[in-house]
Amino acid sequence: MERIIGEIREDLDRRIAVAAERLADRSPAEDPACAVYVALLGRAALRERVHQLLRQSVDGLVRAARGLPPELGEARADGELRARQGLPLDSLLRVHRLAGRLLWQVLTEAVAAHDRAALPRLLPGAPALWDVVDRMADAAAESYRRAEAVRGDRERELRGALLDALFDGGGPAGRSAEPARRLGLPERGRFAVVVLDPGEEARPAAPGGAPRVLWRIRADGETGLVELGGLPLASVTDLLAPLGLRAGVSPVVETPGELAGARRLAVLALRAAPGAEGPHTALLDERLPAALVAAEPELAGRLRQVVLGPVLALAPEDRGVLLTTLGTWLACRGSAAYAAQRLYCHRNTVSNRLRRLEQLTGRSLADPAHVVELALAHTAVTQRPAGSPPPPAAPPSPPPSTAAPTPAGTARRSPRPRA
Repeated sequence: MERIIGEIREDLDRRIAVAAERLADRSPAEDPACAVYVALLGRAALRERVHQLLRQSVDGLVRAARGLPPELGEARADGELRARQGLPLDSLLRVHRLAGRLLWQVLTEAVAAHDRAALPRLLPGAPALWDVVDRMADAAAESYRRAEAVRGDRERELRGALLDALFDGGGPAGRSAEPARRLGLPERGRFAVVVLDPGEEARPAAPGGAPRVLWRIRADGETGLVELGGLPLASVTDLLAPLGLRAGVSPVVETPGELAGARRLAVLALRAAPGAEGPHTALLDERLPAALVAAEPELAGRLRQVVLGPVLALAPEDRGVLLTTLGTWLACRGSAAYAAQRLYCHRNTVSNRLRRLEQLTGRSLADPAHVVELALAHTAVTQRPAGSPPPPAAPPSPPPSTAAPTPAGTARRSPRPRA
């Protein structure tokens, strides 16, 4: 092979230049890979790259004939360069394969023009040619993937820094404009922030009508910037509900500059959702009283002690029964009858427990102001601020009755399960 190439080298170099020109002139319909190359880098870049590939392959054939491996430095450098330029890897490898076929065609034409009788001597060189082409393509692809990984890491770091700038806020007015622009966010729109419970992990949203979410991993919980567009805020709940996550969601804001405040509100929404609820998406506007308590941990602790201190001092079982009864009564809008059904006990039992709670706390459930205090204090207990012991567990209750609710004020015997 080395001898044949030596005999036709001058003619081969001329034919290589013509072949590279011809390949660069291919129409997009003939070869989409070349069309992508031309669209991104230009026709001259494609022609020069094909010319280089053909010359390198010829040199690789000569080295193979001497028992030496091909030089791969240029292929590696080219792979890294094309990754930085954004050329798809498929297009890069397609050009390598096209160059291999083109070189074989040029070789046969040059040998035939020089001495048609020498064509059979060319056949044993076909495997060597494709080995050289494959090695060069593999080297370029390996370098491309490494450069792409580095670029991907840098882009993720940059996006994380831009999101932090929006979530943390502060600084001079208008500081959010540049991060928002670089993230592709409009100056005005409809945005929200979602914060996941620490340890929870966001997963990509299914395509379709879901809003766009840019996630950022932070030490205090994964945080997402939601670009709602024309979608309602409830679409965030629809997005997260199937994933089984505990999350807090801010109200809608209109500018990127308001996202720092929105993130603080999303954190409050998450803290306002009792852990006993399990996986749940908490919208701030649906939990404003609880968020008020969560916003002031020190005052929340004082509220618990002042309002429910005597109850919290009881033995764990008694304490759990009274707190569960109060929470159920509040959830049933002050109906002892409905609370009894949920607790699977008699209405008089609920009434007796509530009277005892009134005696211990010095608050009357007939006084709206006292009810507000008790409700907020109960919320402060169930929120379990970080660093505080968990609230006492109530004794396990049987399943709730499926019977129709009994109107308030009507006595009813506790239903008993059939034997």
